[in-house]
Amino acid sequence: MIAAGVMAVLVFVPMLVETAISSRHDRGLRAQGAIEPPGDVYRAMALVYPGSFVAMLAEGVVRGANGSAGLDAWFAAGLVVFAVAKALKYWAIASLGSRWTFRVLVPPGSARTMRGPYRWIAHPNYVAVAGELAGVAVAMHAVVSGPFAVAGFGWLMLRRISIEEKALARG
Repeated sequence: MIAAGVMAVLVFVPMLVETAISSRHDRGLRAQGAIEPPGDVYRAMALVYPGSFVAMLAEGVVRGANGSAGLDAWFAAGLVVFAVAKALKYWAIASLGSRWTFRVLVPPGSARTMRGPYRWIAHPNYVAVAGELAGVAVAMHAVVSGPFAVAGFGWLMLRRISIEEKALARG
C-alpha cells in the first residue's frame, strides 16, 4: 500500500494544517464583523471533500494501485497534477491572507482581492481543489470514484461560487 499511503499523507496532513489556518482566519474575520451568508454548502463540502479522497484511496487499494506496482506513470502524473494544484491553492491562500477560510466570510467594506492568481482567475482556490481531486483520482487509478468526486464536489463548488459572488457584491 505504498502508493495509497503516500497519497494519504500528501492529502490529509496538509488538510489538517489548512483546517487550523482556516479556523484561525475564521475567528479573525468574525471579530471584524464578517457574517456567514445563508444557504452556504459548507457542511456538505466539509464531508464530501475528505470523503472523496477516502473513496479514491480505497478504490486505488482495491484496484491494486498499491505497493511498488502502484508507483507507475499514472501515479506520477497524478502526483504532478496534485502538486501543481497545491501550489496554486497555496498561492491563493497567500494572496488572500487572513481572508482565506473554508467558510464564506466577507468583512463589511472589504473589496475583491485582485492580486496573485486572482488577477487572472476569479476563484483559483476552487480550480486548485478540482486539481487536487483529479490528481488523486489519476494517481490512484480511481476510475469510478474519481469522476464522481470531481463532479460531485464540482457541483458543490459551483453552488459555493454563487454564494460567494453574492456575498462579495454586498461586502
